[in-house]
Amino acid sequence: MADLKQFAEQLVNLTVKEVNELATILKDEYGIEPAAAAVVVAAGGGDAAVEEQTEFTVVLKEAGASKLAVVKAVKELTGLGLKEAKDLVDGTPANVKEGVSKDEAEGLKKALEEAGAVVELK
Repeated sequence: MADLKQFAEQLVNLTVKEVNELATILKDEYGIEPAAAAVVVAAGGGDAAVEEQTEFTVVLKEAGASKLAVVKAVKELTGLGLKEAKDLVDGTPANVKEGVSKDEAEGLKKALEEAGAVVELK
């Protein structure tokens, strides 16, 4: 078991160049696609500094069954007029707000989902 832990530690500490070389070896010699190597980089290994996202975009994917409730929620949350809110909801997928903090984005998502919308944070 200690060997696996040591192996995992080595994987996490690979540089981006080493990850690319590993991906090439896995693909050429073992037929494993390199998408698995991207997981190592995303997990925090290598030279690439993984920064926590600080700005989010709230995307309205679908209005859902309660379109009127979603239009009202968008109007209240964004300060848009009724027509603009309706146009935004009708034009899904659409960005409700961009460049907001994580807390604000989660609050908007929760309020819109309670109104019946399908929402995604980017």
